[in-house]
Amino acid sequence: MATNQIRNLAVLTSGGDAPGMNAAVRAVVRTALHRGLDVYAIYEGYQGMVDGGDRIRKMVWDSVGGMQHRGGTIIGTARCPAFRERDGRRQAAYNLVTHGINALVVIGGDGSLTGANQFRQEWPSLLSELVEQGKITAETAQEHAQLAIVGLVGSIDNDMAGTDMTIGADTALHRITEAIDAISSTASSHQRAFVVEVMGRNCGYLALMGAIAILAPTGS
Repeated sequence: MATNQIRNLAVLTSGGDAPGMNAAVRAVVRTALHRGLDVYAIYEGYQGMVDGGDRIRKMVWDSVGGMQHRGGTIIGTARCPAFRERDGRRQAAYNLVTHGINALVVIGGDGSLTGANQFRQEWPSLLSELVEQGKITAETAQEHAQLAIVGLVGSIDNDMAGTDMTIGADTALHRITEAIDAISSTASSHQRAFVVEVMGRNCGYLALMGAIAILAPTGS
């Protein structure tokens, strides 16, 4: 879908928070505004999209000022059992349509992006059901016939194929090296070996790169 076909754009963060999510939200909002689009932030992830109301808020330039250095996500994230059900996804579609939104940027991990893809695939049938229920008109459904989705991988695990570095992975690696640097003097003092457990789920990136980073010669 070309930029000139996008009516309004929305951005949400979902799943576990990751360092860099705020910077990503800021970039999305300001780029959209620069291109002349109306842009909304959906608070509390998919739960906010299902709830609608004041959880879908229109953004201006200053809405995202001074946030890129903050951890987590200022627009929130939450688990949403309702979005796993078709009724919840239909309600989410209704809330987007009522705001004129037909483009969505999802910042999250594997589960969040899987949900976004399912939502995109079901979009035409969800709109058809809303028309049948009398919640929207056929003309409105036609105007929002397509939902464009962009997924930005927010995951410290760096476990998504096709991207060199996921949002949050670099910061997590830095935290690991800082923590190991801090305990190395204690290990040396007591002549003990410490076992450090890091996150990563099914991906060993943080463990491997953390080990390489702390064992690499410094030249001192």
